[in-house]
Amino acid sequence: MGLFQRFLVLCMFCISSVVGFGVDPALRISVFDELTLGEGFDGVTQVQGFHGESRAFHFQGTSREVKAPAEVSKRTVQKLKGKNEFTVLATLKQDHLNSGVILSIHHSEHRFLELESSGQRSEVRLHYRTRSHQDHTEVFPYSLADDQWHKVSIAVSASHVILHVDCNRIYERVVEAPYMDIPEDTSFWLGQRNAAHGFFKGVMQDVEILVMPQGYISQCPDLNRTCPTCNDFHGLVQKIMELQDILAKTSSKLSRAEEKMNGLDGCYCERTCSVKGVVYREDEGWTDGCRNCTLTVHSLCEHTNGTVQCDAVSCPPPQCPAGTAPAYVKGACCKECLSVCLFGGRELVEGDQRAVRDSSGRCLLFECRDRSMHRVVQSEPCPELNCPESEQVALNSRCCKVCRGHDFCSEGHGCVEHSDCVNLEAGDCCVCKDGFRPLRDDNAYCEDIDECAEGKHYCRENTMCVNTPGSFMCICHTGYIRIDDYSCTEHDECLSGLHNCDENALCFNMVGGHSCSCKPGYTGNGTVCKAMCDGLCQNGGTCVSPNNCACQQGFTGERCETDIDECVDGFVECDSKSTCVNLPGWYHCECRDGYHDNGLFSANGESCVDINECKTGRNTCANDTVCFNLEGGYDCRCPHGHNCTGDCIHDNKVKHSGQIWVLDSDRCSVCSCQAGQVMCRRMVCDCDNPNADLFCCPECDPRLSSQCLHQNGLLTFGSGDTWVENCQQCQCLQGQVDCWPLPCPPVDCEFTVVPEGECCPRCVTDPCQADTIRNDITKTCTDEHNISRFSGSSWIKHGTECTLCQCKVGYWQQPQHHNRK
Repeated sequence: MGLFQRFLVLCMFCISSVVGFGVDPALRISVFDELTLGEGFDGVTQVQGFHGESRAFHFQGTSREVKAPAEVSKRTVQKLKGKNEFTVLATLKQDHLNSGVILSIHHSEHRFLELESSGQRSEVRLHYRTRSHQDHTEVFPYSLADDQWHKVSIAVSASHVILHVDCNRIYERVVEAPYMDIPEDTSFWLGQRNAAHGFFKGVMQDVEILVMPQGYISQCPDLNRTCPTCNDFHGLVQKIMELQDILAKTSSKLSRAEEKMNGLDGCYCERTCSVKGVVYREDEGWTDGCRNCTLTVHSLCEHTNGTVQCDAVSCPPPQCPAGTAPAYVKGACCKECLSVCLFGGRELVEGDQRAVRDSSGRCLLFECRDRSMHRVVQSEPCPELNCPESEQVALNSRCCKVCRGHDFCSEGHGCVEHSDCVNLEAGDCCVCKDGFRPLRDDNAYCEDIDECAEGKHYCRENTMCVNTPGSFMCICHTGYIRIDDYSCTEHDECLSGLHNCDENALCFNMVGGHSCSCKPGYTGNGTVCKAMCDGLCQNGGTCVSPNNCACQQGFTGERCETDIDECVDGFVECDSKSTCVNLPGWYHCECRDGYHDNGLFSANGESCVDINECKTGRNTCANDTVCFNLEGGYDCRCPHGHNCTGDCIHDNKVKHSGQIWVLDSDRCSVCSCQAGQVMCRRMVCDCDNPNADLFCCPECDPRLSSQCLHQNGLLTFGSGDTWVENCQQCQCLQGQVDCWPLPCPPVDCEFTVVPEGECCPRCVTDPCQADTIRNDITKTCTDEHNISRFSGSSWIKHGTECTLCQCKVGYWQQPQHHNRK
């Protein structure tokens, strides 16, 4: 079957697995079930959902920690690890204007998969790590926080991302592929980013992650279905190529092994060995304790001596006649038949002794001899004991008592080869030494355990295991050096300097390589170590050494906490038709009201030209006045001989001169009609006014519950405060932190570069220094109809009216398009 036919079979299988047979449980991560959400999470209660087929939960408050246990997080990561096709699904009803995280899988400050909905900015954000190991945020302008139920799915297939809301395809984009090599100790949160930020408020139901392409079909089965993506086909081809490579290497190894075996067929060597001073030749045998040993013969000729093979002596069960019983005899390995005596209803063998006491308490000692018990007369009295009577122990084999802890082994024992005598409370016993196993059930004789032959050793790569009595040794192969008792390596990269450890890391030599560990005061994986500043470097500042911050351009201060206002400090001279606008860490010259850019986009605002409001219809002159264009504005003049009212037209409604009103679309903006012209401005916040609208004036909110904690956990912001963190602009609004990509001024040039430590691109003239070339005509894209398009060109996707495609330096993408009217 060819690759194309296999791809078609895979296509039909994937469609049937999604539609005909349901989703394979191995590919589904049911977040509610994994977290056992109904069991004791503060701030989460079960409520009526969008439908009754599954449970729904209400997320409220900020004193909650809905975090997956370590084993659940590890299990989830294992399903996602290395995958580049997955879908996040949720049915939710988010509180009005809430900004919160639906789910987050992150490690340290790196977000590997996070879905966020911002009600403040009407955005859906997908955070992930790219294959170039960069944190990336894909922003979809859409408002979910409207207190209405929505079905949401975001499907990722390699570099293709599709957002569905209520089974409508809202956005479809080509982005940089995600990097899903997620560490096992990654955190998995639901309804929040961590214990302090990103609290989702509202109801969630059916939150799932499907590790498969086009997983949105399970949420909306009536959507058009397509075959799996090209990524499936390329993955299949790659696997076949890998198997072919493994087959070729294995065949080569087998061929070399056969050649070596053929060369040894005619080899013969005589073997000898020396055991306890006696030399034995091959095939000779001898008895060593409880073992029968033989010098074995092999076909390999590398060694001059033979190999001794010893096996335990096989003791057949003795067939003892009546009046005898099997027992061990000193110096013999197997049990022999000895005569027995009956004493007290029990059998004793020849030589056994028993002590009994008569009615007067006198001790009598008897010994089994010649099938009968004979009294033994003690020649000496019992020694005096130096322990209290409570510590004295009576024995059944002698009349004299002993103190507890008496050393019976010192009186003589039968523990022979590789066996130690161990004292018990009323006697002794034999125990095999470490590395030995018993040859008799009483442990008197023990044999060495061959850890090498039995695989019970710890020898690692580049070593050879050599058995020793009771243990083993790991001998380095020729040309290798020792690292520890069990490991060897070809050379020490740490000493030779041939390692990739960071200059602020310690190098440790290991088998086949080395490991790196960051020095105290630094953090990282060892190959890259960054200084730690206890999270105090603000506004994207870099910790260059312990507790020493290097600020991004545009910020200053010991901890980079102060934004440099280039406009106020006089660093910028904008044209008179433009005004300087300060941005966090940056600035740009923006055309004043009444002017617009002529398309040249000069940096200092010289490209700003006057707007003719009278010709363009961008004026509010009433019908009884005449519009006159002015530089940077216009004037509504009353024709000679007329008595004009001075009224204004706004949103197709007449506003009388002097009238003041609040915009319907923005309750924080106030407009007025002044002599035929509409003037709008942002509402002025008077925090001394007790009736101030806290929605429009969050900086006037004095409540502690409206304050926010900075990401580093060390700073507190009041409601309305803004700051910059990791190229994101953040704002505190009534206790909730919302962060979005830092706005950058537009750059209209061919070659741009983002300087190290900065967030926004700047124009450069040298293409060799550029990170991005806007319209590189040497590169083309192939559209959906296999038509070549030059970089920078745009076109409307065939069969649609609202989808604009653009070729961007070697890949084509479908930018934002919205299906809702």
